[in-house]
This record gives sequence, C-alpha cells and structure tokens, in this order.
Amino acid sequence: MGILSRASYVIRSKMNSLLNRAEDPTETLDYSYEQMRDELQDVKRGIADLTTQKKRLEMQKNRLEENVEKHNEQARQAVSQDRDDLARRALEKKKAKMTQIEELEAQIADLQNTQDNLVDKKESLQQRIEEFRTKKETMKARYEAAEASARVSEAMTGAGNEMEDVGRSIERAEERTDEMEARAAAMDELQDEGVFEDALSDKDQLDRELEEVRTGGEVDAELDTLKAEMGKETSPDTEAEPEGEEDVEFETDTGEEVDVNVDESEVEEELEDIKSEES
Repeated sequence: MGILSRASYVIRSKMNSLLNRAEDPTETLDYSYEQMRDELQDVKRGIADLTTQKKRLEMQKNRLEENVEKHNEQARQAVSQDRDDLARRALEKKKAKMTQIEELEAQIADLQNTQDNLVDKKESLQQRIEEFRTKKETMKARYEAAEASARVSEAMTGAGNEMEDVGRSIERAEERTDEMEARAAAMDELQDEGVFEDALSDKDQLDRELEEVRTGGEVDAELDTLKAEMGKETSPDTEAEPEGEEDVEFETDTGEEVDVNVDESEVEEELEDIKSEES
C-alpha cells in the first residue's frame, strides 16, 4: 500500500470515527423517514405529470376523430356532386388523421401502463413508509430509554463525563484542604517554638522565656500557699522557715493538731485576694 493510499485510508477511518460519535440514531431515523416521504412525493408528482400528458394526447385524439368525421362528410358531399377529385382529397386527409389517431392510441396505452406501474409503486412505497414510521418510533423510544438508563447508571457509578468532573473537583478540594490544614499546623508549631516573632509585640524569645520562668515561680509560690492553708506539705524548697514566719496550729478533721510554718504577709495577701473575689 502506497503512502497516498495509506493516508487516504487513515483519513477515511478518522472521518468515519468522528461521524459515528456525532451520529444521533434518532436524528438519522427521522432523516430517513423524511427522505422516504420526499421520494413518495416525487412519485406522486410523476404520476400527476404522466396523467396530464396522457390527457393531452386523449384531447388531441378526440380532435383528430372529429376531423376524421368531418373529412368523411366532405367525401360524401363531393361524391353526391360528382366531384371524385374532392372526395379523394377528403378521404386522403381522413386516412392521415386515422393514422395519427392510431399512433396517439399507442402512446396513450404506453402512458397508461406507466401510470399503472407508478400507482402500484406509490402504494407499495406508501405502505413501506408507514411500516418504517412505526418501526422508527419504536426504535426511537428504545434508544431514548437506553440513553436515559445509561445516564442514570453513569451518574450512580460516577463513570460519566460530568460525574468525572465532579469527582476531580472533590479530589482537588480535598488536596487543597489537606494542604491548608498541614500549613496551619506547621504555622502553629513554628509559632509555639518561637520561630516566628509576634509582629505586634516588641518581646524577643529571651524575654518570653524569662516571663515564663517568672510566671512559673509565682504559680509555685501560690501553690505552696494554698497547700499551707489546707494543711498539705509544702515542697522541699519551702521547708526552711524564713524570717517573719511563725508556727500556726491547724486542727484536722480527726482532731489532731498540725504545725505549719506560714508567712503572715502571704496569708494576709491571700485573705485580701479572697475577700476581693467574694465582693
């Protein structure tokens, strides 16, 4: 196979594939039905034209028959007047007209046969068109039902083009959401580690660490105070009795007395805080 032949074959194959994808069976059936109806109309017009031509020949034949009768009468008159020459001429014209009539009759007979054949073909074609119309409507209904069923199946299984686009959109949205969640978690982690300094604060990492240590010490002191008030043992760091402290006896629920070293100034501060909170 030569290059041109192969190229032509490939082009025809591509065109055929495109036409198959673009072809709508319902439209094809409707088009075929219209083509058959157009053909039926052509047959009807052909029958009408043929009948018209036959009628013209029949009218011409009638006129010739009238002339034949006329020439026959002329021949009788000529014979009655002993004019054989005129009678001969009238009979010659009569003979010519009769010959034309015979030719017209043959043509009319041929036209009639053709007309009869066309009428038979018209009736057969009309019957075929009716059968095709019934089959066409049945095929269209089946195709539309199958098409609807296929669309529903594609929608349920996600195999259709539209559902494929929807699936891809969901996948892209999930990927984008995962990316944003990971980015937010990373920012939180870096913020907790102090990698990023607060743009609205003039404190650096060292200031923040010192503040955390100071806050932790204040919390520990307050915790020891609460333990002292509740008769709990304090941490080892606070066992030494500092200056300004005195022994305070507390009575437990069992009636036993417990000595606890309490800083009076801290107790007074705690009492003031409690009063202020209650008020």
